[in-house]
Amino acid sequence: MKISFLVLALLLSSLSIISSMALTDTIVLDMDGAKLQTSSNYYVVPVIRGKGGGGLGIGLLDNTCPFFVLQENFEVSNGIPLRFFHADRNLKAVNISVDVNVVFSTATTCVQSTAWRLGEIDDLTGKRYVKTGGIVGNPGLGTVNNWFKIEKHGGDYKLVYCPSVCKFCKVVCGDLGVLYEDGSRWLGLSDVPLAIMFRKA
Repeated sequence: MKISFLVLALLLSSLSIISSMALTDTIVLDMDGAKLQTSSNYYVVPVIRGKGGGGLGIGLLDNTCPFFVLQENFEVSNGIPLRFFHADRNLKAVNISVDVNVVFSTATTCVQSTAWRLGEIDDLTGKRYVKTGGIVGNPGLGTVNNWFKIEKHGGDYKLVYCPSVCKFCKVVCGDLGVLYEDGSRWLGLSDVPLAIMFRKA
């Protein structure tokens, strides 16, 4: 009887540990090991420091709106704080591989939102850049370019464009990385993802 009780206790303990590990594997953590929350602001900073480039911010291309998302040139810069929003507003923690809107917590000179959206293919470069002016919420065909995901990248994270909010939409999925042009580091679809971490603002 004592042996059976001991086996049962060990089994329950193991299941609890496995369940805890599974939960940790599905939730995005910040640099302090805390769960990323939709109610908080975060800086998105590169994992590799010392090779140039700081956190994510915004910049104007050709001095015209909208703002484009970029990586700051200076390593010491954290960038601009931002927040994540689920399609399901009841979810408080940010999960891996779940569609989120990404919104900078700042005002700009452009009269539009600071929510991210993936632009169309650029006529000159043939690349797709991340811009502002997106819509928060309303998942579906009209907002499919406004949804991104956080995925595991080794022991770190990366940002991905591969929305699943529109079941019948055909999208070209891809990692978000840095596109170097004219001395700037624009964020867009790239074969080389930018490895990132999240610092609470």
